[in-house]
Amino acid sequence: MATPGQWIAGARPRTLPNAIVPVMVGTGVAIGESGFVWWRAVLALLVGLSMQIGVNYANDYSDGIRGTDDQRVGPMRLVGSRAATPKQVLAAALGSFAVAAVLGLVLVVVTQAWWVLLVGAACIAAGWFYTGGKRPYGYRGLGELAVFVFFGVVPVVGTAYVQTEQLSWAALAASIPVGLLSCSMLVVNNLRDVHTDGQSGKQTLAVRLGPERTRLLYVACQIVPFAVALAMIPITPLAALVVLAAPLAVSPIRTVRAKAVGPALIAVLQQTGKLQMAYGLLFAVGLSIVF
Repeated sequence: MATPGQWIAGARPRTLPNAIVPVMVGTGVAIGESGFVWWRAVLALLVGLSMQIGVNYANDYSDGIRGTDDQRVGPMRLVGSRAATPKQVLAAALGSFAVAAVLGLVLVVVTQAWWVLLVGAACIAAGWFYTGGKRPYGYRGLGELAVFVFFGVVPVVGTAYVQTEQLSWAALAASIPVGLLSCSMLVVNNLRDVHTDGQSGKQTLAVRLGPERTRLLYVACQIVPFAVALAMIPITPLAALVVLAAPLAVSPIRTVRAKAVGPALIAVLQQTGKLQMAYGLLFAVGLSIVF
């Protein structure tokens, strides 16, 4: 029986900025457009957190039963380490998805935007089939694209929409850097596991590109978000606040470019999460203040 601490570790807390930052930025857009509704923002955050945790447990389950995690160099995995049974981890994944679905349904009902049900279903399907099913797309190098869409575009635009009840070009533009920063978390995670994933048949984008090009991709995912925010200055001048987070990108970029491998990249995940949170907070503040 896994301990509470092991279940928390299995939920992969370092990945939670992927759920928090899009909601912060989407809410910043809603405030800037005078449509902020605090309790809808809170529900959107809970949906995002439940989805992220569900994805993490689903990934743990699917990789664990395939044996992909048997030679893991990163943080512990519940199934791979035998700390929990596959059925227990599967139940945790499905329970997390169910919580996200119920809370998301509340937002659908209050906005009367029934088409959002299809978006929610797509999110859950994407979370499961990343490593689940007979042909998981995460094993074919499509994980980063899915992360960009479902932890960037969808939650930022969706969070703004459930508050303002209108689709926004500002939200769509703001979702691009958020999606790229979310991608950077997966890129460095897959870079860390590139050799063991390749040996186990998991053809992630890092395996397909090779370590050197994956390092360049990580750097791009760190730098381009700042360029996008600066490009938005003519419309939202305080988007420039994100430059205050730029120093946080220096250390992880330096470590990745120095050809760090395996466990040495675990610290980069934490640093990337800190950058993601700082960028998201500053970006949200900048978007919320309109002159």
